[in-house]
Amino acid sequence: MNNRSGSLPAALMNPIAHIRSDFPTKFGVPRQAGLVEELRAAVVFEPPYRIAEALRGIEGFSHLWLIWEFSQNKRERWSPTVRPPRLGGNQRMGVFATRSPFRPNPIGLSCVRLEKVELDTPEGPVLHVAGADLVDGTPIFDIKPYVPYADCRPEAAGGFAGAAPEGKLAVDIPPELLKRVQPEHQGALTGLLAQDPRPSYQDDPQRVYGFGFAGLEVRFRVRDGVLTVLDILRSTE
Repeated sequence: MNNRSGSLPAALMNPIAHIRSDFPTKFGVPRQAGLVEELRAAVVFEPPYRIAEALRGIEGFSHLWLIWEFSQNKRERWSPTVRPPRLGGNQRMGVFATRSPFRPNPIGLSCVRLEKVELDTPEGPVLHVAGADLVDGTPIFDIKPYVPYADCRPEAAGGFAGAAPEGKLAVDIPPELLKRVQPEHQGALTGLLAQDPRPSYQDDPQRVYGFGFAGLEVRFRVRDGVLTVLDILRSTE
């Protein structure tokens, strides 16, 4: 019984799948699932779980819960309080009152829309989803159907995150730069930028930010509520 809690043995979980998304790093990823519905991703199963029968009936559900690992935020220590971006990163709240990735156990939960099920691909069954907020390669521990009668609570109170965030910024992408983005990714990129991908504690109008998306490096600056894309380059990663 030698473990962090001092009483129970550590639970071991094996990833059943991983996500294939357009985000090579966590910078730029939406802060919650569903904020940018134009985002597309695929759930690719690990070899032991590439069994079509395990997905029988899943096509009848419009949305799924993904239970996954914050694989890029592992830490040996955790803090009982964190700084939520919704509060500007300047106020501390209890970690269990937030969805911060810096948790005792680095487990994430995302509700995504199921767009298509492919049962017979070279990689086995693949789930195509929309609105995912996961870095490419993120391990997925489990998949559960979203059940409206049980999971939807219209009367629920949302605390300090009660209202869904709207696009914070106006986005200016020069047409010559937008042409460098594949048409199927243009709407998603605009939606991502409108959500303001900068860290909540940074507001330097002179600073140039950059993040990877769909094989591209997007560089931008924010000034007076307008995000201006300065360059879009082919990623070297």
